[in-house]
Amino acid sequence: MTDKDRLKTLLVRRSVRLGDFTLASGAKSDYYVDARRTTMSAEGQLLVGRVGLEAIGESGLAPTHVGGLTLGADPIAYAIAHQSALDGRPIDGFTVRKRAKDHGTGQRIEGGLTPEGRALILEDTLTTGRSTLEAIEAVRTHGASIVGVLAMVNRSETAEGFFADQGIPLIGIFTGAELVEAARAAGGEA
Repeated sequence: MTDKDRLKTLLVRRSVRLGDFTLASGAKSDYYVDARRTTMSAEGQLLVGRVGLEAIGESGLAPTHVGGLTLGADPIAYAIAHQSALDGRPIDGFTVRKRAKDHGTGQRIEGGLTPEGRALILEDTLTTGRSTLEAIEAVRTHGASIVGVLAMVNRSETAEGFFADQGIPLIGIFTGAELVEAARAAGGEA
């Protein structure tokens, strides 16, 4: 079993719930993905780092930094940064706060992202792209360039075109549909 297969199994077991849900966007859905239940687990950290770094390598985007809006992007960024150091090709992580601190240096972006940095924006679960755009805007305001977006779970059917229209490539590790199919095959209820 590959690391990607193991990560999919872990996501289905820990993060996918079938039923009736209202998403943050207000939309109704017959499933919910709380990827943090996977990305914050010990095994999830190991697998997210390996699978995420492999996807970045295959994309050819060559970011210097990975991160996104706190809290969903944080464990993914840290796992990828850790694995990149182990592999001898370091990519640093960063966090975008929901708003700038009102004390200290007043930063909105933490983690050493420089204006010369090439940032890959991370999402745990991409639905509308609203939080992704918020992170993109913060990083651009900071002066760094955006090389793309990586979503652990892309449950949107329109996000790839939406980001492509803005010249931003989207890397999706898993789709919501494939995780739901796997959850149902594993005995979940619809």
